[in-house]
Amino acid sequence: MSATVKNNLYQLLFFTGRLYMALGANVLLFILAFFIPRLFNIAIVAFVAIVALLLLDMILLLLRPAGILEVQRKISERLSNGDENEVLVECINRYPFPVFTTVTEELPFQFQERDFSLKAKVGAGMQHIFRYVLRPVERGVYEFGYTNVFVKSALGMVSRRFVFNNAQTVSVYPSFHQLRQQTLYSYVNRLNEIGVHKRRVIGHSMEFDHIKPYSKGDDVRTLNWKASARTGDLMVNNYVEEKSQQVYCVIDKGRTMKMPFDGLSLLDYAINASLVFSSVALNKGDKAGLVTFTEQDVDVLAASNKKVQLNKILESLYGQETQWQESDYEALSVQLRSRLSQRSLLILFTNFESMSSLQRQLPFLRRLARYHLLLVVFFENTELKKITDQQAYDVEGIYKQTIAQKFSYDKKLIVKELAKYGIMSLLSPPENLTLNVVNKYLELKARTMI
Repeated sequence: MSATVKNNLYQLLFFTGRLYMALGANVLLFILAFFIPRLFNIAIVAFVAIVALLLLDMILLLLRPAGILEVQRKISERLSNGDENEVLVECINRYPFPVFTTVTEELPFQFQERDFSLKAKVGAGMQHIFRYVLRPVERGVYEFGYTNVFVKSALGMVSRRFVFNNAQTVSVYPSFHQLRQQTLYSYVNRLNEIGVHKRRVIGHSMEFDHIKPYSKGDDVRTLNWKASARTGDLMVNNYVEEKSQQVYCVIDKGRTMKMPFDGLSLLDYAINASLVFSSVALNKGDKAGLVTFTEQDVDVLAASNKKVQLNKILESLYGQETQWQESDYEALSVQLRSRLSQRSLLILFTNFESMSSLQRQLPFLRRLARYHLLLVVFFENTELKKITDQQAYDVEGIYKQTIAQKFSYDKKLIVKELAKYGIMSLLSPPENLTLNVVNKYLELKARTMI
């Protein structure tokens, strides 16, 4: 249980609104007694009753040890960025009578909550669990302060304050809730319920597995005529997906990734998608790696399929921050050319808002695509889509809609421009990024492109 902070009496005792309302009504009664003298004695009796109830309430609440109320906060050491994280506050009432409690938490400044409170009635000797959820939108260290509990009796004249020293620090990591959800649905074979679709394999890879009897629907091109002649029945070669292929998530940390959507920056969406995608790739038997780059640095976490690789990727993603400068794609192409000797799948998370921004980087993207299988992932501006879907009623609305349509059209031109040079692209809304990337990867695996 959390230790109680000792305070002076004036810091523990608070008069409630009920007391002020009673005193206000008593003052009105004294004013009326000036015009109606027989009300004066009633006003005196009422004042004495209020004072007596106040003293009784103070005795009930204050003449008790500090440990009469026990409070403990339960929260995970790690919070998942962009997801709802549950926090529990256990409150045990040792008073011999029910109390009305108001819990106020000193939440980390990142949440900007100034009026957070939870209220409940806790019976004598009973325990009550307060539950609330927090949705962080920034990675990093979050510091929780004290827990303040205000207790009132049924009289409700005064409130006693308990301060519990349960300050603690927690870290906000990339969305491991999505990772856990994907792992759970994969375990029970229900990935289609969260939007991950199995892809029908067209053709086959060159990794032979075994020979089996022909069944309706098998590809006739895989018939093994020698085995069929020996057994007298049609036999087909069975192939499996090639494994141990290198796949890298390449994350642009330039200024274009600072744009926020629903509280999260584009960088955080890319980080969350990279974590889940890396888990899927490792489960498929491929080697997952990570590349992050800015104007000055290109950091490479070598691809591997070891069990500790996912944890390495998680720790590496935790500390990533965007920069105000534009990222250096030329340095990226040079570094990957020298450090990646094997042809790999590169999933580049970036954002292009105009054709001119793409044209500046296109020569370096073409150089990457010459030696690796490159998939450029960039973001659809959902706010612009809302404007284009609205109906314009005045000239200003028409101007706004025209400009929004122009920007949306530029995104489609970027897709076509990349396709012209044989570079694959994926234009995705931020909220659907993880599912779209995973589905695209499964599609590439089904087409035996990696």
